[in-house]
Amino acid sequence: MDRLPARADRRQAEAVPVDLAGHADNTGITRADALSEGAFNIWGNTFPAEELPAGGPVVVDGVPFLFPEAAPGRPDNVRCAGQLIEVPAGRYDWIQLLAAAERRTEDQVLLHYADGSVDPEWLRVPDFWPETGSRVGGSPAFTCTRMHYPRHVEHKMGPVIWRHRVPVPRESDLRALRLPDNPAVHVFAMTLLTGAPLEVAA
Repeated sequence: MDRLPARADRRQAEAVPVDLAGHADNTGITRADALSEGAFNIWGNTFPAEELPAGGPVVVDGVPFLFPEAAPGRPDNVRCAGQLIEVPAGRYDWIQLLAAAERRTEDQVLLHYADGSVDPEWLRVPDFWPETGSRVGGSPAFTCTRMHYPRHVEHKMGPVIWRHRVPVPRESDLRALRLPDNPAVHVFAMTLLTGAPLEVAA
């Protein structure tokens, strides 16, 4: 995986986008002409592809991500079920995520280091429908003006994909991240960050 430069603070910042395509197992983004081809939640709701990046590199709050390509029936996010995501071994400060939840969630991820140690860290993701008022952590990455249902488009609901960060406190090489066993949490993109670009909000 290529390391992409980012703006530096006192240290040289470095970002490593992680390709999640091999782990994607849920379709949460659909086009208006293929409303029934996905099911982010039990109701079959999905995000409108027309209001999201087409796929590939995208920058959110100064952080580069690899956003999934939306296509009918193609998985575009990882529905968390305890998957182990291997990453390029290295020392990082943050794991930046583009994620959304079927309801407000607070769960733990496990950080696996090259020396065999494991640290739990909290992953707090707001509801994909912010009107529920269940805000917890994160900042909006993409805010849509409508929500897809299997048979119609609802213009009174605006789902959100959130940017969230998980700290990497141990000064050892990180080698993997185990996602929580919580199907309410969906991860669309992940980037490992060393240092903190000036644009990145807390």
